[in-house]
Formats: sequence, structure tokens, C-alpha cells
Amino acid sequence: MNVIIVAGTPGSGKTAVLLNTVRHLKEQNKNISVVKIDCLYTEDHVRFAKTGIPTMLGLAKDMCPDHFTIFNLGEMIEFANKNHSDILIVETAGLCHRCAPYTQGSLGVCVIDATTGPNTPLKVGPFLSTADVVAITKGDIISQAEREIFRERILEMNPSCRIIETNGLTGKGSTELASCFCKPLSFDYLDEQLRHNAPFAICTLCVGEKRINKKYHRGVLRHITGVEEYVGE
Repeated sequence: MNVIIVAGTPGSGKTAVLLNTVRHLKEQNKNISVVKIDCLYTEDHVRFAKTGIPTMLGLAKDMCPDHFTIFNLGEMIEFANKNHSDILIVETAGLCHRCAPYTQGSLGVCVIDATTGPNTPLKVGPFLSTADVVAITKGDIISQAEREIFRERILEMNPSCRIIETNGLTGKGSTELASCFCKPLSFDYLDEQLRHNAPFAICTLCVGEKRINKKYHRGVLRHITGVEEYVGE
């Protein structure tokens, strides 16, 4: 079974692009399962379910959505196996720009919005720089010159990626994306590893500390000067 992990900036059009891609995969008689991961609320799983494919929803709530995805990947694999799926597509919210949920044996797809500005590829971190495929959305709303600059910035961050210009409304690029999803992969849940480490550690703010005075905080902390230190046992 091919495992496709799709991350991207909020509002970039991940779900719309995937819905078009799923239609092409169904035309090729592929058995697909989809897992939609979000933070607090979504109706996107309903949109996937309307295409007739098995769909699972996960809400990360107090947990980072990418960490939530990685932690629960085993249950997603079981879900897809029960459905006898050829392809499992996991769409994760990917909010902090510091995580990369891709594993060595999965296909990592980054969906990125071209209207967010030419410097966005420099800001989003490993979910772009470690992706196999970068799908650029909303490129039709900007000029040709801006599209070229955006593309070059992506290649600065990830020279080996395959760039596909997509459009969630018209379906542009979805045939090419579907062909990437069908190429053989070697995912093995028991021995899989992430391509990039998650953020280094946890701090007391992460586990609910509300007091703001610095003396109450422990863990791996970074000062405004850029100096990083560990405080605690």
C-alpha cells in the first residue's frame, strides 16, 4: 500500500487539490482511503466521503496536528488495510512550519499557496524542504514573473523536488499528481522513520502553564537573542 502524506499552509487548498486527484485515481480503479487531520473543526472529511471512498477524521485539539498524525499513523494504516486500499492519503493541518510529518517510505507532498508572497518558501521549513512533490496553488491569480520567482524560491529550499502547478477549482495538475501517487513506494510501519526531526523538546507552556514570568518555565527554551538552553532536571 502506498502511503501519501500531504502537508501545507492553512488555506492553501490541500483538500480541493486532493479531491480532484482522488477522482483521477478512482478512474484508474485504485482503492483509496483518506484520513483528514485538523485541529479543532473541519467538514472536509464529509467532502471526501461524498466521493464514495472510506474516510477517517482526526482532530488534534491540544496536540500539534503533525505530531498527532505521526503518533496515530498505525491506526490509519489499520483503517486502510481493512478497506483493502492500494493508497492511503493522509492530509494533515501542518501549522507550526517546523514539523515535517513525512516518513522515509511515504510520498511527501507539500501544498503551498503562491499568493502568500515570494518569501513564503523560505519560511515554511522542513515540510517544504523534505517533500518529494510540491504542489503550487493559486498561481493563476499572480503574474508570470511572480510565479517564476516563487518557483525559484521553492527550488532554493528543495532542489530535488518535483513541482506541479495545481488548481483546486479547475483540477489543473491533478492528473500529474495522481501519477505520482501511483508510483511504487516502500512504506513499512514497523521500521519507518521520519525524514526530519520534530521540534527539539517540550516546554512548560506546552503542557498548560499560564503564568508568564520566566521563572516558572522549564524545558528547552530559546531566548530572544537566539540562545537556546535547557532548564530543568
